Amino acid sequence: MSTSTTASVSTHILDTSVGRPAEGVAVHLAARAGREADWQALGGSATDADGRCKDLPALPEGTTHVRLDFAVEPYFEKKQADAQQDAPANRDSGAGVFFPEVAITFAVVPGEHYHVPLLLNPFGYSVYRGS
Repeated sequence: MSTSTTASVSTHILDTSVGRPAEGVAVHLAARAGREADWQALGGSATDADGRCKDLPALPEGTTHVRLDFAVEPYFEKKQADAQQDAPANRDSGAGVFFPEVAITFAVVPGEHYHVPLLLNPFGYSVYRGS
């Protein structure tokens, strides 16, 4: 929840390759106060069945930049393993996950809420400022 002196952040992930939320993706939150400041790890969460992180840590006062790190490799590895179990003849001989992680960095101002959805598929992703 944002206050007049802090910003707040929320996110969710939609796996566009299947048109469903991406469940079980670890998300870590970091913040810094100024472009030259060091990143401060704030903690993290994992996406629920709706692809949402409902318990990301609050941002400290003075935050100007936020980074969301999404650990998508385990999600895609599990998805590949489940698909291979269901259809062994369709095993993918590829080199694994193309994007093992996605890091999104954005600027914030006090008093604003930032909802940053991740649209994800095995070979690409997109983000935007939602509402």
